[in-house]
Amino acid sequence: MAEFTLHIDGMHCGSCVRHVMQALAATEGLKIEEVRIGVARVTCIAGPESVNQAIDALAKAGYTARLEQ
Repeated sequence: MAEFTLHIDGMHCGSCVRHVMQALAATEGLKIEEVRIGVARVTCIAGPESVNQAIDALAKAGYTARLEQ
């Protein structure tokens, strides 16, 4: 398990946060650590295979996400 942070384009309100969290909750083996709405970032803990799954789940929910380096 490793910690990673995703920048999520378009996450700017409480409703967006709820949609993002629902999409990520559907990603098996992923744990949401922190959601920072002001900078549109979500920090998660999961295996490396879950990063792409999380990005795909967010895309299906209508959000573009990229891994923060």
